Amino acid sequence: MSRKLRLLHIINNLNYGGMERILADLVRCTDPSRFDKHILALSYLGQFAKDLENVATLHVADHMSPWSLVWPRRLAHQIQQIAPDVVHTHSGVWYKASLAARLAGVRRLIHTEHGRPNPDYWYKKFFERLAAKRTDIVVAVSEPLAKYHLANWIVLERHKIRTIINGVDTDLYSSRPDPGTVRRELGIEAMMPVLGSVGRLERIKGYDLMLEAFRRLRSEWQNGPAPILVIAGEGGERDHLETLVASYGLRDKIKFLGWRDDIHNLHATYTLFTLSSRSEGTSVSLLEAMSAGLCPVVTNVGGNADVLGKELRHRLVPPENSVALANAWKNALRDVAKREQDAQAARRRVKAHFCLDNMVKSYERLYVTGN
Repeated sequence: MSRKLRLLHIINNLNYGGMERILADLVRCTDPSRFDKHILALSYLGQFAKDLENVATLHVADHMSPWSLVWPRRLAHQIQQIAPDVVHTHSGVWYKASLAARLAGVRRLIHTEHGRPNPDYWYKKFFERLAAKRTDIVVAVSEPLAKYHLANWIVLERHKIRTIINGVDTDLYSSRPDPGTVRRELGIEAMMPVLGSVGRLERIKGYDLMLEAFRRLRSEWQNGPAPILVIAGEGGERDHLETLVASYGLRDKIKFLGWRDDIHNLHATYTLFTLSSRSEGTSVSLLEAMSAGLCPVVTNVGGNADVLGKELRHRLVPPENSVALANAWKNALRDVAKREQDAQAARRRVKAHFCLDNMVKSYERLYVTGN
């Protein structure tokens, strides 16, 4: 029997977020008969590490000095002790982890770029160009992201770029009846429409624009129960966003839930799913919501257009445009038949093009053959 390929993922942490969820799903589903799976978190493990100890060996990096970006000796030693055949790094750790992996003598190095900051600072690009030179394959999670890397010379060699689209478990994320638990918890009436979102509360996700669009929608609403906005997620912008909500006089109409483990109940509660991102890779929260049978209304950035496809293109809105977002919500809420038709189309599209199994098999081929 041939020896299993030892695979080491390196990430900052496994706490809440789309990248972290994708990694957890990837590790969980990678074939255990062919791969000896390890994860090394540079900061701490976090929420998505739960139950992964049953399918992988989990490690936390030793404390590193401020000089570790230049000479990550301790990290290289840890990697050397794990002795992986392949190191797979993820956004946020590329430069340091790739340098440490090469110092440790790792032969194959793969990196997945899950998205880009906005704005994208020159010094980040500088360090990532250096990391790209010592990386064998760079994976982008959307075609626009792959093109960005080439256009901005982050990856100079075109043959190094691969595109592997994120995927989700379409059996796990499926349409379900609303049990009413979230509505009872938040005091939302049964007939009240719920605009729902899931994401990190950071500037790149554009929640300030979403709040402005929601204020506009509420001010123009005339017929029937007015909608509520429910946002699941946490991040550094939360205090600022809550201050905005208070200044708009909408404290009772906008609910910040923090990170939640009852995502299925949230999906069942939402009337539609929305994102106001300034930049995206391939949004995992969007894929999960569409798989759960929710009509999407999202900004036309990154991989969002590819996720929606031609059939749902009319649900895209330009970024940085709160008026367009408010109007798109209004159209979706008023035309119930069209919204439900698009919700069904959303699930069909994810099942056909963004299933978890396809993503996992693509990475497994990459680990073994480099193609």
